[in-house]
Amino acid sequence: MKFRVMIWLALSGVTLAGEWPRELQAYRGTTPKVDGVIEKGEWDDAAKLEGVEGWTPQFSPTTDQKDLSLTGWVKFDAKRLYFAFRVTDDVLYGIDTPRWLPEKNAKAHELTREGWPWFGDEMELLINATHTWKGDENAAGDGTSWQMVCNLTKSRVGGVGKGGLLEGEPRSDAKAWETYQRWIKTGAMEAVTKFLPGGKGYIIEWAVSFDPCLEILPGKFFTPGEKEVKMGMNIAVGDLDEKEKGAGNFGNFHHEDWFAGEKNKRTNLRQWGTLSLMPGKNPKTP
Repeated sequence: MKFRVMIWLALSGVTLAGEWPRELQAYRGTTPKVDGVIEKGEWDDAAKLEGVEGWTPQFSPTTDQKDLSLTGWVKFDAKRLYFAFRVTDDVLYGIDTPRWLPEKNAKAHELTREGWPWFGDEMELLINATHTWKGDENAAGDGTSWQMVCNLTKSRVGGVGKGGLLEGEPRSDAKAWETYQRWIKTGAMEAVTKFLPGGKGYIIEWAVSFDPCLEILPGKFFTPGEKEVKMGMNIAVGDLDEKEKGAGNFGNFHHEDWFAGEKNKRTNLRQWGTLSLMPGKNPKTP
């Protein structure tokens, strides 16, 4: 039966996205406060994930949890999808190091389409709400599929020096850039960063509004119901340490680890994992 389904999908030109064999389930829960502080009990009803062991390294592999690792949580309420991440990082770019620039782009910190939003310590969230793809395409840059960035030390709202959301890929598409910027400025998507006590890492809390950010069909946005809804999903965490630690890597990045996908292909929709939005509450909730 599975073989027949795959033949039909191939003939139709549309295949299920999130082919990478990694899945994260999310359940309906209480509404967290998006403030960069993980309060006691605030995420107890969320599904949990750990990284970056077993993730895909784009640059130098991570071999020490103190160098880079994370714990994450995901859940949703009636209107928004929520993520929280506690990232362990022994060296914070621009805090413990100078704010050095890559040789390939002296404009990396400009908040324009010429800048690199992901240059720095950062996380990226990628969602394919339609859960489909036709080839090796990347995110469309709208509510059907997107790639957004939360940088620790720069943001669209706060500017250079204050962490938060930035427009992700495809930056080359002016329409996508405008859509992402509108989401940030209107609060359709929010993210708040805060340093961990002692400075060896940071916290990100991230909220995504169903409308306009999770368009499962033309003009139709996800709403919680009685059936499971699957979406393609990927998550990246970037670690930019001292310049010499990234010698030989693009932009001198030390680490960039991905929840799903192959090296150099991890932004293709077909390479993503699966986010399953489940009916009801998390059965593992205490």
